[in-house]
Amino acid sequence: MIPPLLFLSPVLIALEMVQLVVAERLFGVKVIQRGEDPRRRPPPGGVAALWSIGILINAAWMLSMVTTGFGTGRVACMLAASILGYGLRAYLPFRWTLVILTFEGAIRMGMHASLLMLAWRLR
Repeated sequence: MIPPLLFLSPVLIALEMVQLVVAERLFGVKVIQRGEDPRRRPPPGGVAALWSIGILINAAWMLSMVTTGFGTGRVACMLAASILGYGLRAYLPFRWTLVILTFEGAIRMGMHASLLMLAWRLR
């Protein structure tokens, strides 16, 4: 049976894309060339709030999907990418932040697409 939570995947893929665009604006090449480290100063309040809400929604969705038993391996891969990416971003130099965020987003979007294809085949 396909869990209803799976129908949020397209929305979460869109959230990932928006997060990548915002990450490029906050942590992009121009910022690196200026020698700034945006991690030392807080982002604007609205950006921080929306970014945090997106992360929390994605995490809640992943944890909920694990309990359904549908595509558990794919969801576990998304969780692992998120946890590993957070750990790497916390300890690696700033210039790696955007690279890590991009890989994290690509893995999560790929796993969302894979879950949707699995659901399509099982319908």
